[in-house]
Amino acid sequence: MGLSLVIFDCDGVLIDSEPIANRIFSEQLAKIGLHMTPEEVWRVFVGNSRDRCIEMAGEIRGEPLPEGFAKMWDDALHRALDVEARPVEGVPELLRSLPVPCCVASNGEPTHMQRGLGAAGLMPFVEGRLFSAAEVAHPKPAPDVYLHAARRMGVPPARCAVVEDTPTGARAGLAAGMRVFAYVGSPMNQRAELERLGATPFTHMRELPRLLGFA
Repeated sequence: MGLSLVIFDCDGVLIDSEPIANRIFSEQLAKIGLHMTPEEVWRVFVGNSRDRCIEMAGEIRGEPLPEGFAKMWDDALHRALDVEARPVEGVPELLRSLPVPCCVASNGEPTHMQRGLGAAGLMPFVEGRLFSAAEVAHPKPAPDVYLHAARRMGVPPARCAVVEDTPTGARAGLAAGMRVFAYVGSPMNQRAELERLGATPFTHMRELPRLLGFA
């Protein structure tokens, strides 16, 4: 059965934003006395929703984060994304060449997606087709946001491909009954775990059309 929809994760797949997000979260945590390097932030929090990251940081800290932390973090991240967000190499060319529709489904906050995709010049490819875990009951690794995206796009899960870069997201796509392709071009990737889960790894966006059966 051929594919009728490609669903992309956002951060680390379409936008090279993971280093930005990890640095900003590290800086904001340091302001409240929780010192973690960007690399430690990535290892601990990668793939989780904003609210879950805040909850986890509170557990590490031994008490909830201060009221207003989420807004402080959002504001700092938005300022950084506006200046620094860039597309992952090969993404604009890939999105221009896809013979089927695509959309974005992310654990990220809707405003994060909009700011990052806009700054990276990718919004024209996906405008009106952004779906966030904030819209469903459970974030990834639950399949909710991927099933929601497929439903809204009018495509059965079996005809959807998911493009992810974290085990959390891969679990979500597989649980949704979709084929999962794992971008492992970042220096900070978890290829072995992604392969163990059943995702198909690739290292450059130019490889994806062939893997999807479009070339």
